[in-house]
Amino acid sequence: MAKAQINPEKARWLEVLGVSMPLCLSYIPIGLACGILLHAAGFNFIMILLVSVLVFSGGAQFILASLLTVNSPLSTIFLSLFFLELRYALLGSSLSKYIKQKSARFILMFSASMNDENYAINYMKFATDKKWTPDDALLVEYYSLAAWSVANMVGGLIGGAISIDLEVVDFALTALFLYMIVMQVQNHLSFVICILASVLGVYFLVLTKNTLGLIIATLLASFVGFMIENTVRRHSKNPSNNWFLTKMFRPQITKTTLEDKQAQEKKEIKEVENLENKIEDVVKHHEHHEDDNQHHNEG
Repeated sequence: MAKAQINPEKARWLEVLGVSMPLCLSYIPIGLACGILLHAAGFNFIMILLVSVLVFSGGAQFILASLLTVNSPLSTIFLSLFFLELRYALLGSSLSKYIKQKSARFILMFSASMNDENYAINYMKFATDKKWTPDDALLVEYYSLAAWSVANMVGGLIGGAISIDLEVVDFALTALFLYMIVMQVQNHLSFVICILASVLGVYFLVLTKNTLGLIIATLLASFVGFMIENTVRRHSKNPSNNWFLTKMFRPQITKTTLEDKQAQEKKEIKEVENLENKIEDVVKHHEHHEDDNQHHNEG
């Protein structure tokens, strides 16, 4: 009896959908929560859809909902979202080498729909799959964007049907960023800066009596972290063994990138060449020694 095949014609869009499906499914619970919170902050169905498509960032949308519920000024909201989303400049630069041959229009569309999760999928696929193309990567972004937007809109509808206590906004935002902190703390320096940012955040929040104090604390802590890392790398003979830069957590590597494989192949080729050179030197030395013995016997 023949088994049913999900993609018998090997349609590329279905293969990419299969790659994207775990991410799309993971967006459902947090997307629903985000939609509920946005509705509680005063967004209607259309506004939730627009924010989901134009912002497309869970962290930014949670912050937006939180700041709106406490009537924060527009300048504070803008600066908070700007510095939060500034990381995408670094993420995008690491993918630029894979899509640099595409048109400016494609790059604009790709940049507008990139977020942390689909970036992780695309970077891993680009690094491990030679057949992965920029068009596939753009499909991943569109699939994730569609899943996120639908989850947000459904959450908005749920928020309109039930009563939500606005205190849950602060709880959800705190839980989200605690998770982000845990994932970001990889070495002692990041841990120290995390503690420093917390202390400075409380100090400037009390001093300014405004959420702008959190932005000031974030900038100062980031500057201190940059100065420490720069100083360590410039003056330490072995920066990777310095206490600040040693890793606190060492997750097991589950994937080997193409760069890793190429480096390993180059290393093996170099070892073979070195071995061949040694063998050649031994043979030449042996031949030279035999010639000396022969001349000595003739003499």
